[in-house]
Order: sequence, then structure tokens, then C-alpha cells
Amino acid sequence: MDMKKLMKQMQQAQVAAAKIQENLAAQTVEGTASGLVTVTMNGHGKVLGLKIKPEAVDADDVEALEDLLLVALQDANAKAEGLQQDATRGLGLPGF
Repeated sequence: MDMKKLMKQMQQAQVAAAKIQENLAAQTVEGTASGLVTVTMNGHGKVLGLKIKPEAVDADDVEALEDLLLVALQDANAKAEGLQQDATRGLGLPGF
């Protein structure tokens, strides 16, 4: 195997990976739970924002709000993972 060719391919892969990481950081997704709680994440899964509608807050039922938060976070995380999979599809990298 030609080492120069291999090194060039590795450099190209590093450039492509850096571009993917940059693009994921710039993209956002929203996860929601019954429209009462909305979580905004970037493509890396970092939480950027959280909105809670007043009707989601009930002092007598804090557990319901906790459930809504969990569902919205899971929804946003699944969408962020989808962005990651779409961004790395076709690269032929194991685990992606």
C-alpha cells in the first residue's frame, strides 16, 4: 500500500470530519412534549434552550412536569442523533 496515498486519504478524512462537526454545531433541533415543554439542542446534543408553558406547571403535580421535561429531552436527543447519523452516512466509518 502506498503510504503517501494513505496519508492523503487520512488528511481528507480529517477535513471531512471537521466539516461535519462544524455543521452539526450549527444545526438545531427541537424536542417537545405535548406542546407544553420544548427543548432546543444543537446537532451535538447540547441543550441550547428550554421553554415551559405556564399551563405545564402545577405545584400539586411536579412529577408531571418532570415527565414532560424528560420526554422533550429524549425527543430532541433522538433528533440530534438523527442529524449525526445523516451527517456521517456514507463515510464508511465503523460505528457511524
